[in-house]
Amino acid sequence: MRRTAAGLAVLLCAACGGADPAGPAASSSASSSVPSSATPSPGPAVLAVPGIEAEVRQWRTDEAVGGQVQVTVTDTGAEPFTVTSVAIDSAGFAPLPDRAVDVGFTPGRTFDLPAQYGAVVCERAAEPAAARLTVVRPDGRTEQLLVPLAAEVLTRIHTEACAVQAVLAVADVAVTGVSPDGDAVTGTLTLTRTGDDDRPVTVTRLEGNVLYAATADLPRTLEAGESTLEVGVEFTMGRCDPHALAEVKQPYAFLLGLQVGGEDEVPADLPLDQGQRDELAALVDRVCG
Repeated sequence: MRRTAAGLAVLLCAACGGADPAGPAASSSASSSVPSSATPSPGPAVLAVPGIEAEVRQWRTDEAVGGQVQVTVTDTGAEPFTVTSVAIDSAGFAPLPDRAVDVGFTPGRTFDLPAQYGAVVCERAAEPAAARLTVVRPDGRTEQLLVPLAAEVLTRIHTEACAVQAVLAVADVAVTGVSPDGDAVTGTLTLTRTGDDDRPVTVTRLEGNVLYAATADLPRTLEAGESTLEVGVEFTMGRCDPHALAEVKQPYAFLLGLQVGGEDEVPADLPLDQGQRDELAALVDRVCG
């Protein structure tokens, strides 16, 4: 699942050791199983394309951008080719337009091609999946290809996002009243029941990040029969050193743990709008300046 984050530009990068040296972002240690008995139905199988293999990777820079992965393409054949567009093709995600690229491959070479994925479709499984590629051959022929994707990353993203959707179908989550308070920013976390499902919903935890500490009196539960739960939250500076200020990639990503009834905890993002993020940015200037 993951994350509501500040938009950052990502450059087209070569693989073969050229990807983010930090490696793929680790998934949360909390269980993110969908709190539902429904099993998403898979899409059609995708036939292999001779000479081309592809897999999905996701680096920390992709998570910071949000909604992005890398389609890692390898020329496994004996001839070069050029890829001029790329897209994710998966029944578990809403389709998006192809993204224009211009990457030349020679036999044995591998490159990462950044691609966006659409909104999750929770009734459908993320796999099988394919990379939709426009390929130009050495003789000038252009082909539109569906290349099978090794897409465990897409399945993880899909599972996490659908787990959050299932929780929010029971109770909506909002942050209100965010304002400066000395060397802190305070606000209110509000859960509001959204439908007829009367199961209790527990806010299990709120975690800060490398830049900010986040505290709240948790766990707290929206009990059966209750329509609203309000919990005060406070943000303070966790670090002011130049390294943290310069290197943080997701300054406004705060993990919120949610649990419906006896289901597993679901890690979600704390929803912060731009005005609330601006208050946190002003806290940096106030405390660290």
